[in-house]
Amino acid sequence: MTAPTFEKAEESQASMLPTRPDHSGRKVVNLVKKVAPRLAGWISKKRFRTCRPPVGWIRFGSLGRLQPVSAVWGHDRGSPINRHYIESFLSNHADDIHGRVLEVADNKYTVRFGGERVIKSDILHNSLDNSNATIVSDLAKAENIPDNLFDCIILTQVMQYIYDSRAAVRTLHRILKPGGVMLATLPGLEKVSVVDDARWGDYWRFTEKSGNVLFTEAFGAGNVKTHSYGNVFSAIASLMGLSQEDVQLHDLNAASADFPVIVAVRAVKSVT
Repeated sequence: MTAPTFEKAEESQASMLPTRPDHSGRKVVNLVKKVAPRLAGWISKKRFRTCRPPVGWIRFGSLGRLQPVSAVWGHDRGSPINRHYIESFLSNHADDIHGRVLEVADNKYTVRFGGERVIKSDILHNSLDNSNATIVSDLAKAENIPDNLFDCIILTQVMQYIYDSRAAVRTLHRILKPGGVMLATLPGLEKVSVVDDARWGDYWRFTEKSGNVLFTEAFGAGNVKTHSYGNVFSAIASLMGLSQEDVQLHDLNAASADFPVIVAVRAVKSVT
């Protein structure tokens, strides 16, 4: 009988050792089970966000309610959605904010976006209730404000509270210096302010076209540029009182002129 070779003896001994079970296949299966539903959900969600779902498929979830999540534009949850657009607009035109600057109610945007370029900051209010106001006047009249006084005027979300909006825009044009810039934001798809409506009235909502026509009447053709911010998602979220912290910023930045949350206006007073 031929003696077994060394190699065959080694193989025989190795076959007698206990083997570890191969779990790699099971791990793959478990991973698929774990990831597949999430992936399917993600695909379904993405598709649902871009397609038109059949009738009866809509689920309103947390937004299926008759009262907004916040009645104060999301201030009690974080930063209001409309402020994302307002601040983007002012940031894009920060170089216009210089010299003597007028802002309504407070000067937070003058300080934030004007910085050291601002020589003098004025605060306008239409009543004596605001102790920080340096000028008390009604923009629709404003006889006490001299002509050609300001290098820049910041007017954010104010025009809806002035019934005679045309007279107010004429005043804004008059009190700007030649070459001065008006930076205004107007409400588009926005709720009524109950507090302001009770105090002085909440009258108007604007489109990009109406904002352009309103300011062009006073500033002249070619001196006014308007831009709308918002889309159907951000309009719904804003009306529901959600804050910026409740949503993804890339969803806010998608633009659709059909659903303006705010309308931004940059108007320049002619030098001649």
